[in-house]
This record gives sequence, C-alpha cells and structure tokens, in this order.
Amino acid sequence: MKATKTAATGTAPAAKYDGFTDEERGAMKDRAAELKAATRRSPRGAKADEESAVLEKIAEMPEADRVMAERIHAIVKESAPELAPRLWYGMPAYTRDGKVLCFFQNSQKFKTRYATLGFNDVANLDDGTVWPTAYALTRLTADDEARIAALLKKAVS
Repeated sequence: MKATKTAATGTAPAAKYDGFTDEERGAMKDRAAELKAATRRSPRGAKADEESAVLEKIAEMPEADRVMAERIHAIVKESAPELAPRLWYGMPAYTRDGKVLCFFQNSQKFKTRYATLGFNDVANLDDGTVWPTAYALTRLTADDEARIAALLKKAVS
C-alpha cells in the first residue's frame, strides 16, 4: 500500500487550476472579435462604427449597469471629448491615441457585486507613490458624476 504525501502543515492540497472561467473566455472571445472587426472597418467610418458598437453593448446590459454606463458615456463625451469610444474585451472603453485610457466594466461581466470604472496607465492620475486606478460603482449620484468628470479631466491632462 502506497502512502500519499500531504503538506507539512496538514492542510488539504490546493484546489486544482482548471484554466480560465467562462467569463474570462468570453472576454477573450469578445476581444478577438473586436480585433477582427477593426481590420474590416474603413478608416473613414471607424469612429462612428466604434461608438455604435459601444452604445449597442451598453444597451445589452442589465438596467442598473446600463443606466450607469450611459451616464459614464455621457460624462466622458462632456468632460473628455478628445477620447474615442470603442469596445475593449467586450466593455465600453475610451482611448487616446489608440490606447485605452479608461473603461466601464458592468457587474455582470465577471459576476461581481459592483460595476467598475477603471483607468489604465496612460491616464494621468499619478498622485505620489500610490493612487487608485479602479473605482467600484453601485449607483451614481450627482456628486459621483462630478468626481468622475474631474477624474477624467485629470486623466487626459
């Protein structure tokens, strides 16, 4: 009879890694489709096509997330009109010079309890040695919208 080895601490072995979740695989498929669609678009209609795709994706969201995504989209257009909307891993995102500056991740995307407004490294949000790059959203108040507008203005400065 063979003896099996266990960890020295006596704890159970770590759970087996089964690869990507269904949500992660879905996001990767969304990204592949976005890249394929981008190569088919003409440069003249690309901006309008990208915004239409973003608005379609927002319209598909559950109501609570959809309402927030619509407001975020409007705030971006008002506060940082130089940003171009596009889809990024199936999420509404806003780019400068082709690089994603910020994005909205609805709560259903990865089955989380809140939506997220995230900023990538091209956003000019540096504040000392530590600063937030993602914000949890459960709903938007007028104060929240003003704060997001200020963040966007700083991010593109």
